[in-house]
Amino acid sequence: MNSLNVNSFFAGIGGFDLGFERTGFTCSFICENNPFCNEVLNLHWPDVAKAGDINEVDSDSIPEADVWCGGFPCQDISVARGSLSRLGLKGSRSGLFHRFAELIEAKLPEVVLIENVAGLFNSNKGNDFAVILNTMNDLGYGVAWRLLNSRYFGVPQSRPRVYLCCWKGSPQRALSVLFEENTPSKASRERAAFITESTPKGKFPRVPQVGYCLAATSGRHTGTDWSRTYVTCKDGVRRLTPIECERLQGFPDNWTKVDGDSEDADSLRYAAIGNAVSVPVIEWIAKRIKDELENPSFSRLDDAVVSHHSFDGRHWIELPKVDSEHDRISWGKSGLMWKGRYIVAEHRELPCSPVKTDLFSIVEKHRAADRYYLTPNAAEGIIRRVDNNNRHLFPPLRKGLEALAAEKIREGASE
Repeated sequence: MNSLNVNSFFAGIGGFDLGFERTGFTCSFICENNPFCNEVLNLHWPDVAKAGDINEVDSDSIPEADVWCGGFPCQDISVARGSLSRLGLKGSRSGLFHRFAELIEAKLPEVVLIENVAGLFNSNKGNDFAVILNTMNDLGYGVAWRLLNSRYFGVPQSRPRVYLCCWKGSPQRALSVLFEENTPSKASRERAAFITESTPKGKFPRVPQVGYCLAATSGRHTGTDWSRTYVTCKDGVRRLTPIECERLQGFPDNWTKVDGDSEDADSLRYAAIGNAVSVPVIEWIAKRIKDELENPSFSRLDDAVVSHHSFDGRHWIELPKVDSEHDRISWGKSGLMWKGRYIVAEHRELPCSPVKTDLFSIVEKHRAADRYYLTPNAAEGIIRRVDNNNRHLFPPLRKGLEALAAEKIREGASE
């Protein structure tokens, strides 16, 4: 078979591209509008054709490729803290999906892979997810979707994301990509991993087994965000370094280091890494897409009744019309759509052979630069917000923050 090609849109720092390349695909086209991300992309793919604003891309300029992939911006969809409104696909950024769909219609690639936040299931009362399914249905694609968590693919970060595999003319082939033949075993002690230590006894730095989901935030810290992952050291508490964040997403060290070593450069890196896809998850999916392209299990225009144990006993439902008048649409964490109907299941967020790792294995063991360490004011702010939200911190972190906050009290008493 000839070389398999992939085109990426909303490419960010190249997580899709790297994941597909690691499984034998050739990257033939990259579309990304962010200036810093383009610096990263030009560093790693200097000879690949590129485009900026997707609104200005002419479909004739896009090379042919077996797979198109993209994670259109999630800012209008995310349920992250601080979101005052969720415009969904009506927003200026997440609404770029519609332009993506126009380009898909013009070229009709065999496979389209989409990634987004889990909030896509319920934004605008579930209408946004209905828009995507209806759009891909109108273009003749069968769509399988599934919520997968990066923590089970080799990076110690809890990062649930929805992945949609859209296969032209065949729901079975889309299904074969995201669903294995067997049912994965239920994960145990999922919540406990956030407060269970992974550091060997007597060692530093001290960290839990699994970190929180990386967010697209700057490197600066004011003590307003308690649910970041922190590292407790002998001499204080610090946030993760950019290298550690790259590792949490499955990128090589210093993948995003293009603008030197400073706090401003860190902020660009943190934001870009937080917006990226987890490379190991993309590798897992890309390998299954490659296997299906090279050794198809079903005919491209398979119109048979789709069968898989995850959907046994489930009933097909007509796709809802896209409007704002109906009740909230409840989408399952996994499902399949074909010819205007869909079927859902609550499939687990891990593969049958999960790859486990722990946070201690990826944190840097040497002392980090001073700018990564929290101040007493920041420590006090985190503790206050944790207590106000009735939350529980990783015990060594709580102890380290209290020691820092006590410094502020001592400083005040000495004035």
